[in-house]
Amino acid sequence: MSDSCPPGDITALLHAGLLVSDLARARAFYESVLGLTRYPGRPDLPYPGAWYALGDGQQLHLMQLPNPDAGRVRPEHGGRDRHIALAVTDMAALKSRLDAAGVSYTVSKSGRAALFCRDPDANTLEFVEVN
Repeated sequence: MSDSCPPGDITALLHAGLLVSDLARARAFYESVLGLTRYPGRPDLPYPGAWYALGDGQQLHLMQLPNPDAGRVRPEHGGRDRHIALAVTDMAALKSRLDAAGVSYTVSKSGRAALFCRDPDANTLEFVEVN
């Protein structure tokens, strides 16, 4: 597989959207626990939400909308569930923040410097350490 893409090919993931049931609770997790900063350019949409800039034009969108999967049993290890992966530069610092907030997590089964946790709505987040 080539690293360059011909015109018209998919070249990047611009944003990921996650459904949340309580925007205030979700914002507390993403802002206070994970340390993300809200992106101010979210347009006026017909539902509550928050956007976060992740760098290089990428964003995370929280949308307070009904979740068709609410109440379903999720796998214990987030790596075996649908998830998004986010890069972190200091895994130890992230673990400290999660521990301090009482957020449980599992480490990657592959041996990579990665861990998985769930947000308050059971959305799975993978964090991969990059340098």
